[in-house]
Amino acid sequence: MPLEATMMIIDNSEYMRNGDYQPTRFDSQSDAVTIVVQTKIDSNPENTVGIMTMAGKGPEVLVTHTKDLGQILQAIHTTSSKIGGDSDIPTAIGVAQLALKHRSNKNLRQRIIVFVASPLSGAAADEKSMVRLAKKLKKNNVAVDVVCYGDGIEEPAEEGRTVLKAFVESVNSGDNSHIVTVPAGNLLLSDVLISSPILAGDRMASIPDELVPGGAGGAGASGAGDNSQFEFGVDPSLDPELAMALRMSMQEAAAREAAASAAAPAAAPATSTSGTVPADPTDSEEEAMLKQALAASQQDLDVDMSAAVPPSTTASGETTGEAMDEDDEDEEAAIARAIEMSMQPQDGEGSPK
Repeated sequence: MPLEATMMIIDNSEYMRNGDYQPTRFDSQSDAVTIVVQTKIDSNPENTVGIMTMAGKGPEVLVTHTKDLGQILQAIHTTSSKIGGDSDIPTAIGVAQLALKHRSNKNLRQRIIVFVASPLSGAAADEKSMVRLAKKLKKNNVAVDVVCYGDGIEEPAEEGRTVLKAFVESVNSGDNSHIVTVPAGNLLLSDVLISSPILAGDRMASIPDELVPGGAGGAGASGAGDNSQFEFGVDPSLDPELAMALRMSMQEAAAREAAASAAAPAAAPATSTSGTVPADPTDSEEEAMLKQALAASQQDLDVDMSAAVPPSTTASGETTGEAMDEDDEDEEAAIARAIEMSMQPQDGEGSPK
């Protein structure tokens, strides 16, 4: 949340009677000041706001460091009867810086908001003088926002630069200072400020950063009233509660869809393109080892069986055909030799005399 002490400098010069901003420049400024004060106070309970004028007899501090919107409204009402003279921007900024320096809470960052609705004159029209003042403010960590409105405030130079723009660029540090130019037209000054970078940080204070649509906070005056650039068609700076509700609803729906899609693959095992469950590499290795062991055991069994059973006999003990033929031949030879020996005469017996 922005933690700031803000000093607002309002224009109460004679030009504030013009009616190019309805109903008058001063009344349009009063409405915008009320919106700014309320936004600053609502963004952080420790924030304080002060208000001062820069025309008439001279710059005058009306209220310093208050959280009471009623005091600001009373000061604006009192100033409405003191319109006149020319504005003195450099002197008013110097007085505002001095008021911020004496703030009670030193933790509050310093900010000055200047409303300019009259032509620049004197030191305010000198770019070198204004840039020198800007560097002094930057050195003292004072941020400055400029709200420029009204016709013919200042004419841009050949390169398109203006004194107020050069002043804001010189005081800017980390994009903490801005200038908003609001042309006369149908748009209210307060509406433009609501969607401008000046109040973007304060309006977004109640919305977490992750829920803020990109670019919504940087809408300038030219984008006021156009909701087509915002997500869901809702400007979060105008209705932060609705924008947050819509974004949270979308995130919850996306979370439910993600949970459902994650649960579906977990319920069914992964299959290959052929529809079969792919084998686990570990299981494949174990299966191959079992096959090798089984083949080795079968080979050992064949060797044992061949060693246990003689090649000439079967498992039942019968002689094979080849073995039987060899035995028959041996038996017949033995019988033939026995007959031959029996037919030969014995010594002393049967021999011829």
